[in-house]
Amino acid sequence: MRTQAIGAALALAVGSVTVPAAEAHQSNAQSPAQATQARVWVTTPDRAELLHERAPVSFQPGASDRTTITVDPRTSYQSVDGFGASITDSSANVLYRLSPADREKTVRSLFDPQQGIGVSFLRQPVGSSDFTAEAEHYTYDDVPAGQTDFGLKHFSIAHDQQQILPLLRRAKQLNPALKVMATPWSPPAWMKTGDSLVGGRLKDDPAVYDAYARYLVKFVQAYTKAGVPIDFLSIQNEPQNRKPSAYPGTDMPVRQAAAVIERLGPLLRMASPRTKILGYDHNWTTHPGDIASTPPGEDPETDYPYKLLDSSAARWIAGTAYHCYSGDASAQTALHKAFPTKGIWFTECSGSHGPDDTPPQIFRGTLTWHARNLMIGTTRNWAKSVVNWNIALDSTGGPHLGGCDTCTGLVTLQPDGTVSTDAEYYTIGHLSKFVKTGAVRIGSTSYGTTGWNGQLMSVAFRNTDGSTALVVHNENDDPRSFAVAVGDKHFEYELPGGAIATFTWGGLSAHVPQPVSLEGATATASVNGAEAGLAIDADGSTVWQSKQAQAPGQWLQVDLGSARHFRDLALDSGGQIGDYAATWQVATSNDGMHWSTPVTGSSTGQVTTVELGQTKARYLRVTATATSDHWWSLADLRLYR
Repeated sequence: MRTQAIGAALALAVGSVTVPAAEAHQSNAQSPAQATQARVWVTTPDRAELLHERAPVSFQPGASDRTTITVDPRTSYQSVDGFGASITDSSANVLYRLSPADREKTVRSLFDPQQGIGVSFLRQPVGSSDFTAEAEHYTYDDVPAGQTDFGLKHFSIAHDQQQILPLLRRAKQLNPALKVMATPWSPPAWMKTGDSLVGGRLKDDPAVYDAYARYLVKFVQAYTKAGVPIDFLSIQNEPQNRKPSAYPGTDMPVRQAAAVIERLGPLLRMASPRTKILGYDHNWTTHPGDIASTPPGEDPETDYPYKLLDSSAARWIAGTAYHCYSGDASAQTALHKAFPTKGIWFTECSGSHGPDDTPPQIFRGTLTWHARNLMIGTTRNWAKSVVNWNIALDSTGGPHLGGCDTCTGLVTLQPDGTVSTDAEYYTIGHLSKFVKTGAVRIGSTSYGTTGWNGQLMSVAFRNTDGSTALVVHNENDDPRSFAVAVGDKHFEYELPGGAIATFTWGGLSAHVPQPVSLEGATATASVNGAEAGLAIDADGSTVWQSKQAQAPGQWLQVDLGSARHFRDLALDSGGQIGDYAATWQVATSNDGMHWSTPVTGSSTGQVTTVELGQTKARYLRVTATATSDHWWSLADLRLYR
């Protein structure tokens, strides 16, 4: 479904694969003298800087008047499994067109955490996909038409031994933390209606479900024996894509998926306990084309992942895998709220474009779309992985056999034999080089949206060594200045329009207060009261605004639902420059009628911290006490104790 979403992409400007010299010995560790500094790597849409390490920036005490990204190491979310792409049959073919020396240089630039970007996650097709360099599509148990092989006597991964497995083994040598996911585009044709790899369903026969489960287990065992253990397995790529364009695909309704997983789970637990089963492996929302192709009288199953996790097979399922070709990443959070004990993995996306099809605009459009939607959009919505499609393609976007003719890789083999790095190399690299497997996402304020609103987006992680990695994207075409705050320390920075930066630091000594959850709290306001809740939803991209000039007496009130302890209040106006109350007062109450003596003060910048002293109250009211031509805006109201 790739061509129906984010459009065509062409090969980018020619250049050999290099990693800036400043990165060659990058480490998260810092000496005591460096502990108050953050290291900075930047990529700009004009390619002037490509994962370029700039001079470090020093933390300073106190607060800044600029729009401030507040990093909160006390709030944690999902753990990280990795970032990467797929060594498809086509990718392997492209890499093997290079000389051994150039292939090693390219593979090292992709997987080496020091000399490259440290790709840490691969999603591997089980058999053929649309990206195959072969003349015909294949699985690991193909037999002549009309025959079957329920004993799987013809099963063999010999095809992959030639190019794919050697590359996978080398990747794991370069990055031992690399995790591998496996996904079939089709079961063997003899298991399917229509006896074809293209389209059709599994035959509705328990013996077929059993054979398919055993087929997948044999694959996992064969790959493990070949030196590539499988960490994750889904049973079908895009199970609602009923009409693939001349490439392998299978319509697999929930009932069939559940039937296979019920058989696969126990077998896999015995054969390969490390391998986790992921469900669905399709778009954020059901594509309109998939709904339209639903057989008459059948449910289009637009709630497919919910139904699968509600089925009896759910006990064998670790979580859900998503693609980018319909909907947006907020679907991941919706599913997480419904099934909080199940994980979310983002496992495929390819292609984007700029205002025109010239390479500079393609690079800019791809870089900024992927930054908003994948790097930050998926990870802020619980994704444990960010995975593009092909890791390498040639300048024609191939080779491929049917399917996508607009896909791009992390790197591209050019006609003159050189290898260029695409935008995806940098969007993945800004994560994989600095956010290590096992890291945990931590709190950080973010003011941009996946749909573009011209603000600053961020996502932050704590690595297992205690270091922090913060990724910031400036959505705007113009430069944006901002601050990054960790407790009572901050630094200030400016990013060019559309740029991505990764900041890393370790050993920072800062007082970080404990946040107070506003879950279940409600808000009202004297002006624009219908949107007051936007100030307390822990989402800096949603903003309560007075929508009129500030005037004394305007107020916003929060009902915490019950009396809670807190000490400090942060009033954050985010990217609405100047839209803060110049002077204000804050009062608290336990009944909403009798109020404490207000604390008064003034603001000079986008974030103001009000020291209330040790307080226990149910209600909190902030009142503006000055006149201003600016609206009053609150992107986030936060409490700390």
